[in-house]
Amino acid sequence: MDIRRYLEIRTASPASFSPDGRKLLIASDLPGTSQVHRLDLASSELPVAAEDLVRLTDFEEPIGAGYLPADPSGAGADRLLLATDVGGNERYQLFTAPDDPEQALRGPEDLDELVVDPEHIHRPGGVSRDGRLLAYATNRRDGVAFDTWVRDLTTREERCVYATGGWTEPAGFSPDGRHLAVTELTTVAGDNRAHLVDLDAIGDEPSAPGGPGVVELAPHEESASVGAPSWLPDGSAFFFATDVGREFSGIARGTPDGAWRYVIEPGWDSGCSVDWAGRHLLVAWNEDGVTRARLHDPDGLEVTATVPLPGDGVAGGLRFSKDGRWLTFAYTSPLMPGDAWRYDTDTGTLERLTVSPCDVDPDSFVDAERVRFPSFDGLEIPAFVFTPPTGDGPFPVVVVIHGGPESQWRPSFTPLTQYLLAQGFAVVAPNVRGSTGYGKRYQHLDDVELRLDSVRDLAALHDWLGTREDLDRDRAALYGGSYGGYMVLAGLTMQPERWAAGVDIVGMSDLVTFLENTSEWRRAFREREYGSLEHDREVLEAASPINHVEQLRAPLFIVHGANDPRVPLSEAEQIHTVLTQRGVRSELAVYEDEGHGLSKLANRVDAYPRIAAFLREVIGDRT
Repeated sequence: MDIRRYLEIRTASPASFSPDGRKLLIASDLPGTSQVHRLDLASSELPVAAEDLVRLTDFEEPIGAGYLPADPSGAGADRLLLATDVGGNERYQLFTAPDDPEQALRGPEDLDELVVDPEHIHRPGGVSRDGRLLAYATNRRDGVAFDTWVRDLTTREERCVYATGGWTEPAGFSPDGRHLAVTELTTVAGDNRAHLVDLDAIGDEPSAPGGPGVVELAPHEESASVGAPSWLPDGSAFFFATDVGREFSGIARGTPDGAWRYVIEPGWDSGCSVDWAGRHLLVAWNEDGVTRARLHDPDGLEVTATVPLPGDGVAGGLRFSKDGRWLTFAYTSPLMPGDAWRYDTDTGTLERLTVSPCDVDPDSFVDAERVRFPSFDGLEIPAFVFTPPTGDGPFPVVVVIHGGPESQWRPSFTPLTQYLLAQGFAVVAPNVRGSTGYGKRYQHLDDVELRLDSVRDLAALHDWLGTREDLDRDRAALYGGSYGGYMVLAGLTMQPERWAAGVDIVGMSDLVTFLENTSEWRRAFREREYGSLEHDREVLEAASPINHVEQLRAPLFIVHGANDPRVPLSEAEQIHTVLTQRGVRSELAVYEDEGHGLSKLANRVDAYPRIAAFLREVIGDRT
């Protein structure tokens, strides 16, 4: 079967309810990039084919949008807040537009500029419930630090309200708009701080931790995560997720004076939200990669309902309608490409909202087997294993390694995986040490000087492949993007006798040059995970694949975006040059209008058939 039929499977996810709850914005990649569409809930027969959604944007670049909660002008018109960049450069600019254009908006020139400075980044961080105040973060002061600003959408006046010289992000207003939550990444791996900023008390100058009008949520000594607050409607209290003093994040109840306590602990990393009306407290958690969710009474905290998800997959973007009746989310699993769903909290019924095009028989899709394999030190490493539905093993294996490393491979739909399975490949997706979702200790097992322990997990996986009669470890290739691309290169250079091929997508070949050349605004954030150029250079050099490249002998396919602000194109070019000089097969595909990955269908349809052909050639033939 043509791989293009898999790559052209579309997805859709809910983005934002209109203020009256009668319309829902849908992010759909039907046009080839993620664009903004509208679903008229009151007049549509559900589910709706994605082709029948009202398209609001038709940009060349992906664009995201949400409804403003109310019209700050008082005219009653629904308006959108939109954010987009250029060519994957991640320098997002903010715009507004009406949600009922006569024809789809085709570019920034069709929008109303809100916060625009093309040389810098602007990230929205919440709009007050009356639609008057917008909070956003920007690095326009010096190109590095992200300060938090609040803009009045009626007067267009704005002020910087929080600045520390670090990476701050607004995280939503209290119901009355007086308090703004702000989070900040620290220089410690896996750690952040969260503060409530009283906008009436801070004065004209930006505040900072310990300053006037600033209260820290869940202060802590050790590395910990503190999430954004979700408020009760009267503003007296809020709920938030945190793992302060815990291995996994639980749900805490806090008050504006800084008092807090744990109230719900599912035993896995969790998150929460309260609807504006205060009817429901949603608690969702990641159980070994699978999403689970329940509703609680916000006052007594008793469970009122278990949200019936479509299966054992991943639900994301869970959002309530303003009145709390409807809960929307995107759902995907290995058996189901992503689409929009909603749950009726009044009746307890689940309903699919969108059906996106899929020209492949869903009955041919293969689900994952969850396994654990022992690593060099006895640590059990989680992994998901897919084997072809037909044919005789042992099958060639593609080992898919997630990015991050502070991330997790979860059971969602991946077109390339399902295509490879149909072509007789097995796919194994490990969550090596350093992955999230398995507790703080597990997440920190690859920090700085422990980096190569995660690479040793790949060797242990290769050994484990040999224990399965249906998997051929002699025909095993590594595949990954970003940090996963680094792991591909590390495995090929440090374990050359084990791996038969590699596919590196936007990966780092040299941790020193990566940190030297990554965007200035990202450097400190990445040094906390990998080590600093000043203090850990020897560790970085030892863990860099380029310094072991003389051992690499397997064929390598490299994909990179020319505008990547995270991992510069030079990371791909330098290892490709060295391998070419050594006569080792190395193919480099560069996409001029992409950044950190491939967001445009045209580029994916060019790259992935080449990747599939490469894998068939180097590991697909038994002879």
